[in-house]
Amino acid sequence: MFDDATKDRVSRWIAGDIAISDNPGASIKRWRKKFDINQNTLAGKLEISPSVISDYESGRRKSPGTGIIKKIVRAFIKFDEEQGGQVTKAFANRFEAHLPTEVVRDISEFENSVNGEKFLEIVKGDVVANGDLLDKGLFGYTVIDGPKAILELTTTDFAGLFGVSRERALIFTNVSTGRSPMVAIKVRGMTPGVIVLHGNVDKPDKLAIRIAEDLKVPLVVSNVSDTEKLIDNLQKNLS
Repeated sequence: MFDDATKDRVSRWIAGDIAISDNPGASIKRWRKKFDINQNTLAGKLEISPSVISDYESGRRKSPGTGIIKKIVRAFIKFDEEQGGQVTKAFANRFEAHLPTEVVRDISEFENSVNGEKFLEIVKGDVVANGDLLDKGLFGYTVIDGPKAILELTTTDFAGLFGVSRERALIFTNVSTGRSPMVAIKVRGMTPGVIVLHGNVDKPDKLAIRIAEDLKVPLVVSNVSDTEKLIDNLQKNLS
């Protein structure tokens, strides 16, 4: 499904993230959940007791060395391939995408899921569609210059906006009605956990709201004063 170079690149990135974490056990748990593999299945692939995995994740056992981390990550990817490879594909898309900093202003993955209601407070948001779906956990965010993204990003690049999980917030800045970002999301067939519009958005376009309702994704208007302040709020509270 994936060539060895792609799998090696993804493995190295995840293994590095775990190794440099202040809490490697918690990072292993976070990645295990991203790959949707339970402790018993992971232990079976590593031919060890599930209690060993539990001990690593809880901190009861000394943090594993780089060799063990590499084996764990390879087991994640092997399991993902057996399930269709969606997580590995998301990483591959991210590496292949060309995401200039003037388009992607900030991107972050969370150690633990963040409740949509808490996220709403951080971005000082007003919900304009599907507020009842904000109880879903978010695992990251991407801050995007809306007009530049629409004009410059290819479909592959656009997929890179989702980082390692679609359960994230896509925050489009410098927008006025929200129509263009919502049309772009609908056309590309990739739906995030929540969409935030930021800029001079007095009243979101009716078509934007309708698309959000059709896609069953919460649509939020941020009332933070400017983009730099918005990014600062996100980084202080979530990064």
